[in-house]
Amino acid sequence: MTLVKRRTAVIAAGLAAVLSLTTACGSSGPAGGNGATAWALTGGDEQTFRTSFESSGIDAQYFGNDAYKQKIRTAIGANEAPTLVFSWSGGLLKSWVDSGKIMDLSGEAANDPAFVNRFLPSVARTGVIDGKTYAVPNNGMQPVVLFYNKELFDSIGAQPPKTWDDLMALVPRFTAAGIAPFALGGQSKWPQLMWEEYLVDRIGGPEVFDNIAANKPGAWSDPAIIRANTMIQQLVDAGGFVRGFNSIATDSNADTALLFTGKAAMYLMGSWAFPTIKQADPEFIAGGKLGWTTFPTVPGGKGDPANIVGNPANYWSVSATASEEQKQAALRYLREDLMNDSYVDSLLAGGSVPPLTGIEDKLAKTEDPQYLSYVYEMASKAPNFQLSWDQALSPGQADALLTNLEQLFLKQITPEQFSANMNATIGR
Repeated sequence: MTLVKRRTAVIAAGLAAVLSLTTACGSSGPAGGNGATAWALTGGDEQTFRTSFESSGIDAQYFGNDAYKQKIRTAIGANEAPTLVFSWSGGLLKSWVDSGKIMDLSGEAANDPAFVNRFLPSVARTGVIDGKTYAVPNNGMQPVVLFYNKELFDSIGAQPPKTWDDLMALVPRFTAAGIAPFALGGQSKWPQLMWEEYLVDRIGGPEVFDNIAANKPGAWSDPAIIRANTMIQQLVDAGGFVRGFNSIATDSNADTALLFTGKAAMYLMGSWAFPTIKQADPEFIAGGKLGWTTFPTVPGGKGDPANIVGNPANYWSVSATASEEQKQAALRYLREDLMNDSYVDSLLAGGSVPPLTGIEDKLAKTEDPQYLSYVYEMASKAPNFQLSWDQALSPGQADALLTNLEQLFLKQITPEQFSANMNATIGR
């Protein structure tokens, strides 16, 4: 899940291009009402950010996903970051913390317990590095969900898969009906990672990736990795993915469209796919044609079927190189404006689920209570919510992972070669 799509859902590549603005010249940037600046992503929860920043006097700029990732890395390195730094937490944020580029927010959390305690513990934890708080969630939870087209399932008299064997049995039934079993944006690489993450967790449990993240020698040769990648290639061989998946880009939502236009039966994607579909084809949602479920279990697997993968949320940090005035403005924003009532209502209206405790009543009153409550329960009750691997790992390892995963899906390398290649990145 990314060098990621947002995993804020990008509404369209053309929209991203229109809305992307030029980069700020420094952490002071073009002065807003209080001197503080922020960069965020186009699409997804952009409107919530815009409204909140405008009311709080923060000067914000918006970028497409890939453009942002390039700009923020350069800006952080040159001490020219915006005051509020948007991230997925994980390995990239840790590298910035280790370099002294990000402000420690632990004092703020100690002085005001609600600063962190209002968030679900599993989500707030992702903003903690070496026991200190460096980031707080800024938008909805983003677990990866298995979406499906109910009409297509009804057309062949099938039910969504509960086990991997169920999933494999559906493939020939859909292909015989001229329907692609799964949509996949392989050109973007990171959507393929969702398959790897879920299969490895279902087979071996979270300990497998814990060893990888800890740079344990040979961790990528764990039997769960080999088995998961063998199963992925078996699914490819069976015709499980839409033909030409390696030429389909996710940032343009071409893969998402395959599901709601009836060309693909299923779609493994982050929860942001729901608001993306709702905007593109409201009738598909209103007509009850979209279904959702958890990733199938794997026979004999050690992982808890309730474990999920994805992005617990996106996060705000405060630049350590900002002026004292800018830091105070940013902290005031994080205390008073982030996740206030209007902010939460805006997220919910857009189909995002805030990672806050005690919002069940709010969820029940939304336009889409069934789906939003499902995501909330899925995330809040998960024994383990694994941050997307390409965010949890160092940038160098993440790049190597996506490259090797692309080659695995295209059957250019074997599962054993994948493991050998990734073992070579340990410690980098």
